[in-house]
Amino acid sequence: MATRLSIAKPDILRAFDQLPRRILRQRDIARMLTANRGFWRLALKTNLTKFTEFLLDTGKLKEVRLKFPYRPETLFVWGQASLFAIASAAKPNAYLCHYTAMHLHELTDQVPETIYANFEQRPLPAPKSPPTQEAIDRAFKNQQRMTNNVCQLETRRLCMINGKHTGRLGVVDMNDEFGQQYSITGLERTLIDITVRPAYAGGVAEVVEAFRRASSRISLNKLAAMLKKMEFIYPYEQAVGFYLERSGAYEVSRLDLFRTRPFELDFYLTYAMKRTEYSPRWRVHFPAGL
Repeated sequence: MATRLSIAKPDILRAFDQLPRRILRQRDIARMLTANRGFWRLALKTNLTKFTEFLLDTGKLKEVRLKFPYRPETLFVWGQASLFAIASAAKPNAYLCHYTAMHLHELTDQVPETIYANFEQRPLPAPKSPPTQEAIDRAFKNQQRMTNNVCQLETRRLCMINGKHTGRLGVVDMNDEFGQQYSITGLERTLIDITVRPAYAGGVAEVVEAFRRASSRISLNKLAAMLKKMEFIYPYEQAVGFYLERSGAYEVSRLDLFRTRPFELDFYLTYAMKRTEYSPRWRVHFPAGL
């Protein structure tokens, strides 16, 4: 005898096929069950577990378990979606960033094996005082801290960065080859992020190349305004200005947008540099030979 689930199967599949988002959480499946139980005439014994098992048995729903060391996540994919779309949905309001954003914006020829996504921190109180030169020297003498919140996502590694709270400033939407929308940092925001954390971008040489490739597609006014709005305690405008100049792709006169206040401190392009050179114009130490 046919079950009510099997009788309703065509309607159930049609309803899920019409969903605007194909990457779901268990609560999304629960809402679908609650909203349509009467129309589908499902028995009360058809609970969320049985309904999910039925969807998995149809072959159209796939379970994706992300075994992060902190708070593992379980997603469900209806039909097909790229690893990029899945990664951006790994945490609520997460978005792709750093080397992954560089790749998808065609700012690099590399195809990173790791997918980078950002899940923003809660807002933190502003520091009571600006950093001193001694504090900057001490911080950049050591290796930059790297997250270990990493898991396997099919053939790739997924690195979830718990980044600075920005209210998703500069985040845009893109579509994958299956028509699934995902969130990613736009060009200007990507350049800022990779300036702050070049270790998540293939290193400073890759960052220079990204600035060069972005030259015909970015707004320096937007870049400067976004950098100011992010309110970093470190003077990253010096590093951004240096990258713009070193790329050789921008008019030098336009770079004064990043010199709107006196540079009071020396800064560093990256962490734990062995041999360095110095840019007096930007007061930035950078790796020798860059």
